[in-house]
Amino acid sequence: MSPVIMLTMSPVVMLAAILLPILGGILLMALPFRKRWQMEVYLETIVIITSALVWLILIGRPEEGLPVVKFVNNLSLSLRLDGCGMVFSGLVSALWPLAMLYAFEYMEHERHEKLFFMFYTMTYGVTLGISFAEDMLTMYFFYELLTLVTMPLVLHTLTREAILAARRYLYYSLGGAAFAFIGLVFLLVYGTTVDFTYGGVLTPESVGDQANVLLLIYVIAFLGFGVKAAVCPFNSWLPQAGVAPTPVTALLHAVAVVKAGAFAIIRLTYYMFGAKFLSGTWAQSAVMGIVIVTILYGCSRAVKETHLKRRLAYSTISNLSYILFGVTIMTPAGLVGALCHLVFHAVIKICAFFCAGAVIHQTKKEYVWQLNGMGRKLPLVFGAFTVSSLALMGVPGLCGFVSKWYLADAAASGGSPMMYAGVGALLISALLTATYMLTIVVRAFFTESEDPKIETYHDPRWQMLAPIAVFVVAMLIFGLYSGLLVDFFGQVAGGSL
Repeated sequence: MSPVIMLTMSPVVMLAAILLPILGGILLMALPFRKRWQMEVYLETIVIITSALVWLILIGRPEEGLPVVKFVNNLSLSLRLDGCGMVFSGLVSALWPLAMLYAFEYMEHERHEKLFFMFYTMTYGVTLGISFAEDMLTMYFFYELLTLVTMPLVLHTLTREAILAARRYLYYSLGGAAFAFIGLVFLLVYGTTVDFTYGGVLTPESVGDQANVLLLIYVIAFLGFGVKAAVCPFNSWLPQAGVAPTPVTALLHAVAVVKAGAFAIIRLTYYMFGAKFLSGTWAQSAVMGIVIVTILYGCSRAVKETHLKRRLAYSTISNLSYILFGVTIMTPAGLVGALCHLVFHAVIKICAFFCAGAVIHQTKKEYVWQLNGMGRKLPLVFGAFTVSSLALMGVPGLCGFVSKWYLADAAASGGSPMMYAGVGALLISALLTATYMLTIVVRAFFTESEDPKIETYHDPRWQMLAPIAVFVVAMLIFGLYSGLLVDFFGQVAGGSL
């Protein structure tokens, strides 16, 4: 075996992929760049190398884990990559270089730029830590760290709105983490291990007569991790966080924070408590009910909202609970649907947010009613936004249809009244999604503008357009040729990876 292949299969590479963006981001503040392009090259190089390391790990996945820090009673911070971690790390590593490229043009006239990019880069490493975690304790450590490195990004503009949004985000996240910690403690006591084990770590012998107590703890931990996944009633922080620069909100709402919450709930359900222990219980009904309410709440508020980024934020609230609906079905088919929407929604929503950010960057318009006629002046941006709107609605041929199909099929196969109610919620949400997304498209292309400055507006430069174009192509490819990816998700959901 060649030295390169042996290095790729080494778990040490996972640690390197985590540390490179964290240390590279910290080092950014000490480097005296003479030209802005030098900083851009430095940051993009770090991110690309990190993504390359991640993909080398995915291709030559190491079988063994890596204990990083050992504590007492066999507790440690340890890294190991399984199938579920491959999905999340692959998603993050594919999107982050494009998000960084987009941020260069968006942030060129902003203050405190180096400080912004320091935390923006560090967030990449912390998110990879969540995906590479071998056990519940390690994931919890990086999960808490994610709050600390993303809070300054929400605070970046230092306006009154940003300060209030950052404060709410911090309070909600820390409160949710406290609920999640309760789950960790009970799993330490009643579980056979805290290592992620497909099927769960609870046995009849370890549970004894405490089944109802542990079901209650699952619901508490679900809500704790669900804060970052924006479940009702703990989702008001997400629309408020839209005051942050668009590169931040795009990653907050599409990849890093909210998907980390959904990913943690997948781990909690299938790899800690176990679908077999939870399925058919009152706890399953409780969390599924919360998720269905959140789906309807998010899309209903999006229809009413007139601020462009906040409308997309409410859309995110609804679509995150699509993922959690698949999780709460608690079958392999449900998990396949959840993983599909985890990936496909990230591509759709980051494209939509990047389009919204491009509009705000080029025109300074933030409200839906201000977008009349903008489609003819920013045709590439609004063309991409139209594609993302259709994908989010679930139009066949685009990736949103694929994930919604698998979610609805899994729920229908489950056969319970609650699952049928979830299918109904998906259909209602699709109708409302068409309403709140196509309203923007119609205004942009088919309504005359009264803005005297409209002739001066135009599409942004290539640094913004290139990532948007890549996401449009990805929506089409995943919509037409998703078979191999879905097969991989099936292996993950079946516990063979």
